[in-house]
Amino acid sequence: SGCQSRCRYTSRHAEHCLSVKSRPTPRAWISTGPQQQHGTFYEFRTYYIQPHLNAAFLKLTNEKIHLRTAHSELIGYWSVEYGGLNQVFHIWKYDSYAQRASVRAALAQDPNWIEQYISKAMPMLSSQDNEVTYLVPWSKIQKPPKDGGVFELATFQMKPGGPAVWGRAFQAAVGTHTGSGYAHAVGVFHSEFGQLNQVFVLWWFESADQRAAIRHTSHEDARVVAAVRESAAYLVSHKNKLMLPCAFSPIK
Repeated sequence: SGCQSRCRYTSRHAEHCLSVKSRPTPRAWISTGPQQQHGTFYEFRTYYIQPHLNAAFLKLTNEKIHLRTAHSELIGYWSVEYGGLNQVFHIWKYDSYAQRASVRAALAQDPNWIEQYISKAMPMLSSQDNEVTYLVPWSKIQKPPKDGGVFELATFQMKPGGPAVWGRAFQAAVGTHTGSGYAHAVGVFHSEFGQLNQVFVLWWFESADQRAAIRHTSHEDARVVAAVRESAAYLVSHKNKLMLPCAFSPIK
């Protein structure tokens, strides 16, 4: 009968709904690259100094940076020479966001830090900026073979998609430079907070002139040219800064 038919349909429909609900939900990751396996991150800070106070800021920082490094680890501190005027760039390492929060809270209660440094330094700045980054999975911090020299911070704005899309090509481009002895990579980082889909390579050279000579030579190397061309297919834009390490910088 029509009633029995409707009852059978209703029963089958209910069974179907129950079977759908009981199926395991497929797992999907929003990340398209290797998952971060630990909490360590690196905060990039850029301070823009009022031009007439640049020397005074660097002198004060040199004298009082120990008040800041008593709270957390400084990786490096540089003065920008080319690619930006009256700027300093520094990298701080943290084991977790909780650690950074506790460091910031401790600094806010540190009278020596406030009275001897921060109250004097802040009026010398025109602005500040920061970004949170992670090392890419195939990179680690590697100090230069010797002190001195110059550092280049190269920033690459990549197409969206993450390391699963451009990671292999980018690693090959970096690898052809380091593997051929053209440059020393201090570290390769990708952005977590700030402008997303950015990769940063911190290079070390013996001098600005050595960098210029190496670029001329490497651009005639077929291996470098091929790797860079493949990586460039995923590139939106890029920029760089040439920096000099401050005397108190751990990496210099």
